[in-house]
Amino acid sequence: MLLKKIAPALAVGVALLFGAAAAQAATLSVAATPVPHAELLEFVKPALAKDGIELDIKVFTDYVQPNQQVADGHIDVNFFQHQPYLDSFNKERGTKLVTVGLVHVEPFGAYSSKIKDIKDLKDGALVALPNDPSNGARALLLLQKEGLIKLKDPTNILATSRDISENPKKLKFKELEAATLPRILPDVDLALINTNYALEAGLNPVKDALFIEGAESPYANIIVTDESRKDDASIASLVKALNTPEVKKFIEEQYKGAIVPAF
Repeated sequence: MLLKKIAPALAVGVALLFGAAAAQAATLSVAATPVPHAELLEFVKPALAKDGIELDIKVFTDYVQPNQQVADGHIDVNFFQHQPYLDSFNKERGTKLVTVGLVHVEPFGAYSSKIKDIKDLKDGALVALPNDPSNGARALLLLQKEGLIKLKDPTNILATSRDISENPKKLKFKELEAATLPRILPDVDLALINTNYALEAGLNPVKDALFIEGAESPYANIIVTDESRKDDASIASLVKALNTPEVKKFIEEQYKGAIVPAF
């Protein structure tokens, strides 16, 4: 009789115990481009699971939806961009997305399937640039650093081809969506390509780029969320997990200089 009376109470206690454990577990959705962002997230996924955070990685191949999905509240966080791009996006779209952590730098590079040395770039060559304002300007700044052009304001992180003051080789510029640049490489003389898209296309930035940004590049890739979520504990855990010595070692061994830790 006593066992019969205790059993229901025990069942309720067990249910409450497991319910509390389930309540403590949190799912954190993260929008990311495939390489290297989703790969880095997969690397830290087991460590976060031990802390009760299930990482739900949503892979995108463009630079608009990851921000829009976070701004609309459909995804918690994104990991794919640098600060100048985020600033430009917020300004254009009226979004309130904020940076909560830095992870790595992807040195931006110039590639060609027609020449092996930038000295062989002909007058009037066709140069492809990303068509978003921040990466387009980043490409122009890199061309300026290489001595191919001069800009009216060499510090303008939103410069466009209209801001070129000197173009001794009379280079022609074609602005295209960043993701398409590796595919059109045979159709142009030179293309300035974001490292994540270069890696996806099988290009090795260290070996294949004719010239590339140094590790001092200010364009660190960031973890971003909506302003209303900036103090979220699970997001802080994600940033912490991506800023460990283990992640630094993984970056250095996996990408061999193609991307550089920023922490």
